[in-house]
Amino acid sequence: MTLPLYLDYGATTPLDPAVAEAMAPWGVGQFGNPHSAHLWGYQAKAAVELARDAVAALINAPPESIAFTSGATESNNWAIKGLLTAPGQSRRRIVTLATEHSSVLETAAYLASIGAQLTIVPVRSDGLVDLGDLARALGEDVALVSVMAVNNEIGVIQDLAAIAELAHGIGAVFHVDAAQGFGKVPIDVEAMRIDLMSITAHKIYGPKGVGALYRRPFTMITPLLHGGGQEDGRSGTLPTALIAGLGAAARIAKARMADDHAHAAALQSRLLAGLTAQTQVNGSLTRRWPGNLNLSFLGVAVPLLSQLPGLAISSGSACAAVTGRPSHVLTALGLSDVAAKASLRLGFGRFTTPAEIDAAVSQINVAVQRNLAE
Repeated sequence: MTLPLYLDYGATTPLDPAVAEAMAPWGVGQFGNPHSAHLWGYQAKAAVELARDAVAALINAPPESIAFTSGATESNNWAIKGLLTAPGQSRRRIVTLATEHSSVLETAAYLASIGAQLTIVPVRSDGLVDLGDLARALGEDVALVSVMAVNNEIGVIQDLAAIAELAHGIGAVFHVDAAQGFGKVPIDVEAMRIDLMSITAHKIYGPKGVGALYRRPFTMITPLLHGGGQEDGRSGTLPTALIAGLGAAARIAKARMADDHAHAAALQSRLLAGLTAQTQVNGSLTRRWPGNLNLSFLGVAVPLLSQLPGLAISSGSACAAVTGRPSHVLTALGLSDVAAKASLRLGFGRFTTPAEIDAAVSQINVAVQRNLAE
């Protein structure tokens, strides 16, 4: 069976062979528990700490501020629930954006159901938040402001430094979901004054099932998982192989960030230039990660996804695909449910070739023209 052409990097990226090589020793041969007090454990712990250093270096953070988790969803849950339930936390309101990932929106909604307050700020038609709208939503009752770095469905990049200034101006903690931004765009937690940041490996050519939470020193959050308290309050035996993979992916991303960005930008330009129908890019074309394109086509109001069996792409996030509902991100931009369902999200990156982009363009053009003719 011929596999469809993979252009769904927003859902997950291929594992970089160099990452797989870094992970290989930490399964069968060197299987020690990194928390054990003997040579097997010490070797595993050294691998974990090497990875911690690499993750920290990529975001200009001290290594001790990095706690490993199972991925960005756990990190988001820990940051949001942990802050609102921290000892001495008297503020009860969370402020976030309408275009955030479901792991932020649903976590915030859960807390609202048990007594917290939630304010969801709309975005402009380009997917970016109006800083004036955000400022008007803030007040001294706000505990947490949570804003994504790079949107997972439309690729737009929010102004994190400016948002941090607004959050800190009213004494709130600033949390960033950086699942799609970590390793792709420059993020400096010191310069941007980020207090909590969620990270995952499988969006930057690392393994699934591992991520991290950055926590600025003295930012109080309660544990999400209770037990041995291994990761500064995050309990559970650490998966050495996965963490070694995250570390390797972070080191490679740091070295290749400029080249990866230039490659994705060239592919984006090639794709847009090749499309023959009138195309609308959903989200800002100037403040974006170029490897994530969300497209609508003028005059097409039927779902195109089912008509492109040769392409592994999506119409929204992989999480939202389970529900069958239109993308909440696209409807927040003002698209109708019909238009949102007819849109396509294409993700590409380090291992995508120009020939693959050309093949995708050809298939999309045929499908669009077929629907315009009907």
